[in-house]
Amino acid sequence: MTQTVLETERLILRQPDLSDFEPLCELMADETVTRFIGGVQAPPVVWRTLCGIVGHWALRDYGFFSVIEKGSGQWLGRVGPWFPHGWPQPEVGWSLNRASWGKGYATEAGAACMDYVFDVLGWADTVHLIHADNIASQRVAEKLGSRNLGRSMEVPGFAGMMVDIWGQDAADWRSRPAGTN
Repeated sequence: MTQTVLETERLILRQPDLSDFEPLCELMADETVTRFIGGVQAPPVVWRTLCGIVGHWALRDYGFFSVIEKGSGQWLGRVGPWFPHGWPQPEVGWSLNRASWGKGYATEAGAACMDYVFDVLGWADTVHLIHADNIASQRVAEKLGSRNLGRSMEVPGFAGMMVDIWGQDAADWRSRPAGTN
């Protein structure tokens, strides 16, 4: 099976593997990081989450990438295309560990994934499901050229968790000004 790898100036985005379990456990144990993505998860739940991400790759031929900082080799989080059962349409999403916040990594990885979904996977459009109080994630979406589409929904599998639907189409992505992101 061919492994999909994307590279940016500072990052390597690769398919997840078993080595990601411990850092994913750390990410999912941080109350601040997980506040808008369903809350803290214990290691047995994180194991099922990782298996779900790997399974998504097996079933759909795409999924969240593990984000690795080139300079240090450190695992930073997960970013990428995602379309689990019940989602309104395919999404590009992101969750990074708190130590990597404020460095532009989410936008950099997100932009590589936007190129990937439009240019390789051939998507016509994509969304980002973002909690209304998650201002930092909204800023990432804006930097990527997405906008709040004026719709909200309850996230399937997360009772009571409401999100706004942000997004854009391939034409908007391709027509963004040079040097943005």
